Amino acid sequence: RDVDTPGSEAMRFRRGFVDAIGNTPLIRLEALSRETGCEILGKAEFMNPGGSVKDRAARGLIEDAERRGLLAPGGTVVDGTAGNTGIGLAHVCRARGYRCLIVMPDNQSADKYEAIRALGASLEIVKAVPYSSAEHFQKVARRRADEIPGACWTNQFDNPANRDFHAATTGPEIWRDTAGRIDAFVTSSGTGGTLGGVARYLKSRRQEVLTVLADPQGSSLAHYVRHGELRAHGPGSITEGIGIARVTANFDGAPVDDAVTVSDAEAVHYVYRRLREEGLSLGAS
Repeated sequence: RDVDTPGSEAMRFRRGFVDAIGNTPLIRLEALSRETGCEILGKAEFMNPGGSVKDRAARGLIEDAERRGLLAPGGTVVDGTAGNTGIGLAHVCRARGYRCLIVMPDNQSADKYEAIRALGASLEIVKAVPYSSAEHFQKVARRRADEIPGACWTNQFDNPANRDFHAATTGPEIWRDTAGRIDAFVTSSGTGGTLGGVARYLKSRRQEVLTVLADPQGSSLAHYVRHGELRAHGPGSITEGIGIARVTANFDGAPVDDAVTVSDAEAVHYVYRRLREEGLSLGAS
């Protein structure tokens, strides 16, 4: 952000954590681009201030709750998450002056639990159960929000504010930084916010842009995209935060052209290739 100071050149800085979210660069993956003859670019969402794409969802959800009058000063934000959205929410809540309660399943990596606690958020860990159970972490989060005075359940999976924030920021950034010459956009899906929002925006600019879901083994979404029904293939994945057995409100109606299923073996292989060839230390998602 440019700030004019009398008698000097404009200074450039961001106004705090929330203002620093977004405008992440595209990074050319040199080895894969050479190997395939394509320009393969990665959107460097790890350069968001909280370390992941979920900073965008956190900002979008909280700002939507503020606009709708669901979240008042000193209120509490509650959500269920596999981890990164919880980290993003904890950051944004600190910056905005809200309390934060995160509900997570007990099968996630310990560093996510530690990060959420370190950020001053309350953390409730529940048994990992199917979504059909009343004890699923998303449903527990909704109940906790009902129980706490002044609390707001941001509902990252089924609140379209998640998708809409990506349509307003991530999609336009990709279009701008590729000068509109993008041929295909590929991403995984957890809540469906990134894919749902970016696909909508890119299709609005040029219908021919191919949008593709990369789905982990054991997820039901790839089959849904191809055949219109939810059906899982293979064992569950070791990858956290993506892959799901239902169609969320953020994913529903997304203009997705195709889907590929990625095995854990493939994912781990390319994680280490990216580190070895590009110096990029990334997670499987």
